[in-house]
Amino acid sequence: MSLTDKVVLVTGAGGNLGAAVMVVLAAAGARIIAADRREDALQHSLSALDDPVRHLAVPGVDLADEAACDRLVAQAVDRYGRIDGLAATVGGFAAAPLAETGTELLLQMLRINTITTLAIMRAVLPPMRKAGNGSLVVVGAASARRASSGIAAYAASKSAVFRLVESFADELRPAGIRVNAVLPGTIDTPQNRAAMPDADAGTWVRPQEVAEVMAFLLSEAASGVTGALIPVTGRG
Repeated sequence: MSLTDKVVLVTGAGGNLGAAVMVVLAAAGARIIAADRREDALQHSLSALDDPVRHLAVPGVDLADEAACDRLVAQAVDRYGRIDGLAATVGGFAAAPLAETGTELLLQMLRINTITTLAIMRAVLPPMRKAGNGSLVVVGAASARRASSGIAAYAASKSAVFRLVESFADELRPAGIRVNAVLPGTIDTPQNRAAMPDADAGTWVRPQEVAEVMAFLLSEAASGVTGALIPVTGRG
């Protein structure tokens, strides 16, 4: 799989998954626009790459703000002339029983999981339409395919991401733009290990495993794949 000289925008680049995605993409030859709200986390992720100067770091971006997404894309196009791919990893999780799942929690989950995805997908479309090709890969959740107890707001926000992927894939097919999603199970991160100390983390999916699937979907090896919701659930 090669992404040589492909220009890929990675959102949430300072997070566990975003950092893993950047390592995989850089190893495959991509040039990366790395965006995150947290400058310290972003710089830490970039430091893991062999040639950080080859890539563009853009800190302080609120992905739920459409104007901020437009500015991010304009900055990327000004640097590289185009955007070939999007790896959108921004997201968050909150669990609560029905009695505590009010509109505030639902709106919070929709903002961080759905609105951030929609805003950056919309922003990257103009340069991709101009080029006549592109690949968008976003992050859903395996647990949202059939929601279990206590995750109604989270599952609703990720289910909305599924529908965005399916609709946009159909809409953008004539423009040569592919849209897909990965659906991770529990990702093996320090935060999840701390939150679930008694769980068998050996059955969880590693960030690199999710990143490898995202990189495949961004590559020409997946040129025939669009509208897919691909579970990446580890060995559980």
